[in-house]
Amino acid sequence: MFERSKPQIVFTLTARCRDCYRCLRACPVKAIRMQNGQAYVDEKRCIACGTCIRECPQQAKTFRNDIDVARRLIDEGHFVAASIAPSFAAVFNKWQRSRLPSALRALGIRYVGQTSHGAYQISLQSRKIAEEEAARPHIATACPALINYIEKYQPQLVDYLLPLVSPMAAHARLLKEKMGADIKVIFIGPCVAKKSELNRPEVSGVVDCVLTFKELNAWLIQKGIDLSMCEESNFDEKPIHEAQLYPLPGGLIKTAGLNDDGLNLKLLRVDSIQGVRELLDGIGEGSEHAIIEPLFCSQGCINGPGVDPGKNLFDRRRDIIEYNEETISASVTPEPEDSALFKAAFNKTDTVGSPTSVTEEEIQKILAHTGKQDPEQQLNCGACGYDSCREKAIAVALGMAEPEMCIPYMRRLAERRTDQIFTTTPNGIIMLDAELNILGMNPAFKKFFACSDVILGRHISYLMDPAPFEKLITGVTQNLDITVLHRPYNLLCRELLYMLQEEKQIVGIFINITSQQEHEKKLKEIRSQTVEQANELLEHQIKMAQNIAQFLGESTARGEELVRKLMSLSEGDENTSR
Repeated sequence: MFERSKPQIVFTLTARCRDCYRCLRACPVKAIRMQNGQAYVDEKRCIACGTCIRECPQQAKTFRNDIDVARRLIDEGHFVAASIAPSFAAVFNKWQRSRLPSALRALGIRYVGQTSHGAYQISLQSRKIAEEEAARPHIATACPALINYIEKYQPQLVDYLLPLVSPMAAHARLLKEKMGADIKVIFIGPCVAKKSELNRPEVSGVVDCVLTFKELNAWLIQKGIDLSMCEESNFDEKPIHEAQLYPLPGGLIKTAGLNDDGLNLKLLRVDSIQGVRELLDGIGEGSEHAIIEPLFCSQGCINGPGVDPGKNLFDRRRDIIEYNEETISASVTPEPEDSALFKAAFNKTDTVGSPTSVTEEEIQKILAHTGKQDPEQQLNCGACGYDSCREKAIAVALGMAEPEMCIPYMRRLAERRTDQIFTTTPNGIIMLDAELNILGMNPAFKKFFACSDVILGRHISYLMDPAPFEKLITGVTQNLDITVLHRPYNLLCRELLYMLQEEKQIVGIFINITSQQEHEKKLKEIRSQTVEQANELLEHQIKMAQNIAQFLGESTARGEELVRKLMSLSEGDENTSR
């Protein structure tokens, strides 16, 4: 058997995830684990239905790409056969269908078969079992997402599953029975859950690779194969009338040749997650249904996550029906095969993280943390993705959700923080209506203007000059940044005033700069005194210099006079001695 790795089938592209919870709301089993604002797919819980892939508006959910696996099978020289799901008629236009076999052969596929051959055999076996065991209901097993769901979340219904493989596995067994066990089979269809089916013991080694139609188109582009350039050719297997309707609700019942006009209570067909869940909740011993044909995707396999959504859903349905009619003349009716070739068994898997493992005390503690201990506060709005506040609390206890996912809780938290800022800011804040009546004030404003809530509803002129506010109301300006001295309150404020246009309200923010002004005044006085003292010192120094200069001048003059007298006396003495 070809060795292949088994990474997670459905996963999140975290760079694209925008924390919108849409995937969680859509997931039928809540297999989305919220962690740090990212929505991760919990593989143990996931049933690979692909609902989140279709629903994510950011395309943050995707599935494992197995093109490399298919290419490797061909590159290694294996004889590769393709099993094409009958929903191909809904994916490709009429002219493309006739060229599809040639395109597949150009990829290296050597046998192009149709899964409808397996579907036909499974339909016959389903009818046979239902007729032999008419006392109990029988759930068809063509949809792998349904099998995953029942095994993981409704294990009590496992015994009602028809013990048959899917049409994909049935066709692969027919191909290997016909051409040898060594051939490799690639299934190509609309379903992502088929990839999970490879892990089942009855399918492992029978189907070697599963590709969606999206992957097939990508592969053709990679290889540069244009359908319009391919010649028309036939499949290696002829179509089977009615089995081509298998992708539609009721396709199995129709292929089995059972009389079903939609009103037969013994035969029940249901599609969509909601319909399937509601149906399964009512199944048990004594059920009046003989065959139940459930399909997880709304309108059946033609709406699978592996189909490009370019074509209208009901156009796809029309194309399936028309293709079935167009191929009547070329269709064949195979002989029934040995039932042993299609046997399967299913398991009763324990549900991961059952709600029963969470105690009531834990639930109440989490509800209390988000302010929902009172039942009246449990809005059950579903904004977080869970159907009820209690269900979300259980998810938090199981590590699948975060308390911050509750939007009403986060809103209250934000409002509480806003209120805290409003009440604790040192700046005064006032709100006025369009008539300049006071709507609200914070504690700082009340302190500034020595007022209380008693003045709520009064005109702003009760406290101050309304002129700046009137400029906003009349549209003279959109905002003001002014400095105003309120003498009655010995208060100097920088005032930031602006208009809330939608609410027709005015917000005023008052910043007390009185102490700052006084500080600047004192600083100015100090500067003035310093300059004055500096001038006095300078004048004193100048006078001192002048006095010193005068003294030095007088001293010099006296010195000169004394020297002259001494010289005169000296000259007199010399003359006398002569």
